[in-house]
This record gives sequence, structure tokens and C-alpha cells, in this order.
Amino acid sequence: MDQLNYKEQQEFQKILYTNLVDRCFNDCVNDFTSSKLSTKEDTCLNKCAEKFLKHSERVGSRFQEQNQILMNQMRGGK
Repeated sequence: MDQLNYKEQQEFQKILYTNLVDRCFNDCVNDFTSSKLSTKEDTCLNKCAEKFLKHSERVGSRFQEQNQILMNQMRGGK
């Protein structure tokens, strides 16, 4: 059971990371004339990653809350 949970967590982290990279790269990196990020791109990437992670954390918290409510209802409690 723990092994399955560990694998699920790894898969979730891979998906989260891939989505973060795809979204932030596509939104922030537009100039390919240099091999280095511009200050604007760097700032955008940092803000994008921070917002993405906060959003993911918030969604995870809400999911846990709803799951707990559902579990309580299934047990007959409130």
C-alpha cells in the first residue's frame, strides 16, 4: 500500500512539474535571440511558478476538505 501511494505521489509530482514548466515557459519566454533569459522573462517565470504552486496547494487543500466531508457523510457523521 505504501509503495502504491509513493508511486502515485511521484506521478502527481511529475504531472505538476510538467504542467508548471509548460505553462510558465509558454507564457513568459518569447525571445529566442539570446541563450540567456532576460530580466523580464526571469521575473515572469518566478511569478508564474509562485502563482502556479500556490494555486496547486490551494486546490489540494480544497480537495482534502471535500474528501473529509464526504468521508464524514459516509460514516453518518456531520
